[in-house]
Amino acid sequence: MAIDYGTKKTGIAVTDPLKIIANGLDTVPTGELMAFLDGYFFTEVVETMVFGEVIRADGTPGSNHKKIQNLMAYIAKKYPNINLTTFDESFTSLRAKEIILKSGVKKKKRQDKTLVDKISAVLILQDYMEANGI
Repeated sequence: MAIDYGTKKTGIAVTDPLKIIANGLDTVPTGELMAFLDGYFFTEVVETMVFGEVIRADGTPGSNHKKIQNLMAYIAKKYPNINLTTFDESFTSLRAKEIILKSGVKKKKRQDKTLVDKISAVLILQDYMEANGI
C-alpha cells in the first residue's frame, strides 16, 4: 500500500495479491484517513505501507515530514505487523498530471485534485516496487 499524504487529502494505492501492478484505491480527506485504513485493514492484509515523502535537492525532508512521521508512529503502534517505510515522492504530482492529460480525460475531470492524489500514490507504489525488485 502507498500513501500520498496531504494536509487536506490523501491518495491511497495498493497492489494486487501477486504484487504485479499498483492500482489507485481511493483519495480520502486526511482527517478521515485512519478510519478508512482501520476499515481496510479489517478486510485486507497489508504487508507494507509506503509513505511518499518529498526529499529536497539538499537532502532535507519536505514540509509534511513531521506529520508523516507522527502518522507512521501511530500506525506502527496500532498495527505492529505492518512494515512501514518512506519513499521519495518528488515530482509524482507533476507526473500524475501529465498522465491524466495524456489519457484524454476531460478538462473538468483533470481539475479534480483527488484523481491527481490517487495517481500520485500509484506512482509512489510503482516506483517503490521497481526500486526494490518487487
